[in-house]
Amino acid sequence: MFNRKNKSTIDSLIGLSTNIDGNLYFKGGLRIDGNVNGNVIADEEHGSMLIISEHAVISGEVRAAHVVVDGSIVGPVFSTELLELLPKARITGDVHYRALEMNSGATVTGQLTHTPEGATGEAILQLS
Repeated sequence: MFNRKNKSTIDSLIGLSTNIDGNLYFKGGLRIDGNVNGNVIADEEHGSMLIISEHAVISGEVRAAHVVVDGSIVGPVFSTELLELLPKARITGDVHYRALEMNSGATVTGQLTHTPEGATGEAILQLS
């Protein structure tokens, strides 16, 4: 269903000791190990992958095609392809997804909304 090998390239890294105060826009793959106080938004026109490690904390909206979470997000999450919640994932906010993999231990405090396969990424982005 999803070709993970093509989407696993990480182009940028936000390190463990890095704190960002403001919105973060990216293309391609991004791994966050540090803290972001602002929105994290992928370019809609290109395939994107966002990895939020177990040490990462994001306070803001998250938007990307493929999102892997093992850290904390306080804010809404929009995934236009696949959302993977690993065991240490903590999301406080509404979650919009097309496909969801949720491991034991992951928690979501908010509403989970499935977007049908035929819906466009633009339709998902307009849900907010």
